[in-house]
Amino acid sequence: MLQSLAIQNYTLINQIEIDFKNGFSIITGETGSGKSILLGALGLVLGQRPDTNILKDKDRRCVIEANFNITKYHLQKFFTDAEMEYEEETILRREILPNGKTRAFVNDSPVNIKLLKELGCKLIDIHSQNQNLSLGDPEYQMGIVDTYAQHSSLLEDYQVQFEAYQNIKRDLKNQEEIARKEKSDLDYYQFQLQQLLDANLIEGEQVEMESELKTLNHAEEIKTNLFKASNLLNEGDVAIISLLKEARTSISQVKDVFAEGEEFYKRFDSSCIELQDLASELERSYEAMEFDPSKINFLNEKLDAIYGLQQKHRVDSVEGLIRIREDLDDKVQKISSSDDRIEELKLQLQKQESKLAKASGKLSKSRRSVIPEIEKSLESQLIQLGMPHANINFEQTITEEYLYLGQDLIRILFSANKNGQLEEISKVASGGEVSRLMLSIKSLISASTALPSIVFDEIDTGVSGEIADKMGIVMRRMAENIQVISITHLPQIASKGSYHYKVYKADDELETYSNIVLLDKESRIEELAKMLSGSDMTQAAMENAKVLLAK
Repeated sequence: MLQSLAIQNYTLINQIEIDFKNGFSIITGETGSGKSILLGALGLVLGQRPDTNILKDKDRRCVIEANFNITKYHLQKFFTDAEMEYEEETILRREILPNGKTRAFVNDSPVNIKLLKELGCKLIDIHSQNQNLSLGDPEYQMGIVDTYAQHSSLLEDYQVQFEAYQNIKRDLKNQEEIARKEKSDLDYYQFQLQQLLDANLIEGEQVEMESELKTLNHAEEIKTNLFKASNLLNEGDVAIISLLKEARTSISQVKDVFAEGEEFYKRFDSSCIELQDLASELERSYEAMEFDPSKINFLNEKLDAIYGLQQKHRVDSVEGLIRIREDLDDKVQKISSSDDRIEELKLQLQKQESKLAKASGKLSKSRRSVIPEIEKSLESQLIQLGMPHANINFEQTITEEYLYLGQDLIRILFSANKNGQLEEISKVASGGEVSRLMLSIKSLISASTALPSIVFDEIDTGVSGEIADKMGIVMRRMAENIQVISITHLPQIASKGSYHYKVYKADDELETYSNIVLLDKESRIEELAKMLSGSDMTQAAMENAKVLLAK
């Protein structure tokens, strides 16, 4: 429950602190006294966006603190998930600085506005006059059914399945889009890959082929010179090897009597052996060397193909072409396997849709089961509020499409008249009827929710007299389960509260400011009498006020 609200430097408020009680509290005050300012301040500390020019003193910050007792409301998990320390006495604080920036705190720990709103929604419901319009909102209408049904676990399970379904559906769409784009390139990739495959590329072959081609192109010249070199060594008038052998023989004749002769002999002998080997190799090379036009053509064609591919792919080696070939092969394989991935995702989507349909069916069944109870309870409540012929229908239809809240669409149809045609509330209900219907709904769901507090901002708009009295009784009954704070202009409702606060505007020599005070019994009688008779308070009004309080 809301235990206190402290406000500093907010519009017409210098500094006030209000202590609230459990049960049913009333706030009254003349038009313009500052009741809306209190609601605005409370809205800020619950995460609403601040209006411009809210600082009373433009050079000081505005500070708003709301103290809640959250002992009975099972919020430990929320605090744990938010990585905050849980405290039974929890303080929400909002600061608006002179430069327009804002800061938010929970128990002195800085938090973002999103988290502040999430926590605020679990602590208090502020029903403003504009909220009556939300009765026409399909999501709000759905929320009435879900809150009454208390099937949050079913809704959470459905939304988990829905998120998984949406993720797979999104992945499938992306994969299909990628496949469409890639398949448009597949023929081009396959053509390039086939060119590289047809080239039969082998690492290191380019250097070898270039060397072999160079040799073949000079085959005749090489053969001629091999023959000449071989002939000089072995044949002709002056054969080099024969001369060396003669020189060796000459040295052999003096090696025994010449100290260096043995060494010379060995060197001549070694040279003869080496030149004989060289002559044999030259002869073999000469005999093997052939001019081969077909091989030259083959090498030219192969090298031309390699050069063309290198120029096309902007690389300068066979190894570079092989890397490109491998990359192209990967792309082709990936594109070719995208169909398998798409089929896999389609199967996953089908399985997930089955789970989603099951969760959706449970949710729809739960909603369907409570709708008659809701209709019966609201009609019964409306009878007590002076609408004996009220007829209300929560129309439930099932869509083909899966939505975040399920496949259900809820539409509230209403008639206040006997045998009246059921229509949407916005088309047939007056302001007073909407107020009574909204109060009935709030009363119904307050028993089904763990919400600690509710604030009504003139929910009695459009009613008066006996109906207002009955609305006050409904709010007092609600306050047996939760804390109820009602801002009202009607004495019939004001008299039903256990506590009565008055907002007033005052002036001093320097400024005008708003303030609030908890009324004692005598002051309360006077306030009710003024609400009954206006500024000219009469004795009859005083007596009437006493009668109202005694009810």
